Amino acid sequence: MSRAVRVAAVSVCAALYAVVGYASYLGIFAPAIGVVRFWPSVFVPAVFSAVFGPWIGGMGAAIGIFISDMLIHGNALLSLTVGVPANFACFFLVGALLDRRGRVWLVAAVAEQLLVLAAVIAAHAAGLLGFEVAAAYLVGVGLSTLFTLVYGVSLKGYEGLVFSCSTGLLVGSAIIGCGLFAFSQFFVLPGGAVKLPLEAALLWTLWTYSTEIPFLIALTPPIAAAASKALGAWAGRGKS
Repeated sequence: MSRAVRVAAVSVCAALYAVVGYASYLGIFAPAIGVVRFWPSVFVPAVFSAVFGPWIGGMGAAIGIFISDMLIHGNALLSLTVGVPANFACFFLVGALLDRRGRVWLVAAVAEQLLVLAAVIAAHAAGLLGFEVAAAYLVGVGLSTLFTLVYGVSLKGYEGLVFSCSTGLLVGSAIIGCGLFAFSQFFVLPGGAVKLPLEAALLWTLWTYSTEIPFLIALTPPIAAAASKALGAWAGRGKS
């Protein structure tokens, strides 16, 4: 893949991620349940990472989230220290880990999702999450587990992709959760929050993973499969 093609792919990825993300923020694409706002745009850089490679998806996501952050909250420091690294890590891992084969990776993806479900239930039991929010999270992660099993079984060779999507998002979500907590200790977050308690790191992690994983798992495999068929298997991944 030539440098011009790589630059073009990153640019298209970033533009699509920013546009779909901002439209989701406005409520055009994203369903909302009470205070829970979902984020379907995550499938965009995931598909680019799967088809064109981890650097394309990671860089496209990093640039795209910065653009949408500037449109949504306008805090460049917050975006550069939390949103950008979290998105780069997440979608880089989607492309870097997907070439795994075997049901063990399908089991690992389901295990990660069950771990998040257990954490949501524990947070609700501890009084950290209201019933409506916890229920929305459980539905979102539960649907992703269903899609993980369906795609992992029906799409041959895609066990690694569902695993990479789940693992990448788990890492990215943890960066966001811990990053927002750390940022709040020194600066004011959009909305006025400052010096958040430690449990906020867990809650932001659960919020990010639970509201993004159903779209990441449901949309990425079939779209990546169609794109790969049209462009050639894992088109241009790692090729020069």
